[in-house]
Amino acid sequence: MIRFACVTVDAADPYELAHWWAGATGWAVEEGAQAGDDQVMLQAPGAPGQPDVLFLRVPEGKSVKNRLHFDVEAAPGGSRDAEVERLVKLGAVPYEDHRAAEGGKGWMTLLDPEGNEFCICSNEAERAVTG
Repeated sequence: MIRFACVTVDAADPYELAHWWAGATGWAVEEGAQAGDDQVMLQAPGAPGQPDVLFLRVPEGKSVKNRLHFDVEAAPGGSRDAEVERLVKLGAVPYEDHRAAEGGKGWMTLLDPEGNEFCICSNEAERAVTG
């Protein structure tokens, strides 16, 4: 049996991308990380089994659609649409709008500052609403 220790994301600037995701998630960037580091860890809050995210410098830029991406949702009490708005203000770029799917409970695909796709999904409370 295995468990995910971390999820690794290729990056041109691991420090900057880790800090952007820290602002998006509220997670902490590892203590001692500095600009120019070749790898920077974004530390998952104490949830058991939740992997950290490691940003790793690679020489080549992103050239095709990600084969793996994050699906995230608003925390309880929040909303998908409010998170889309907040993340765009942080620098995410709208990519594909699927919010009308599933009776309005679909998702919005955004790009992080290095062009990596990720989806903002409806949270449990939003999915529970009928109508």
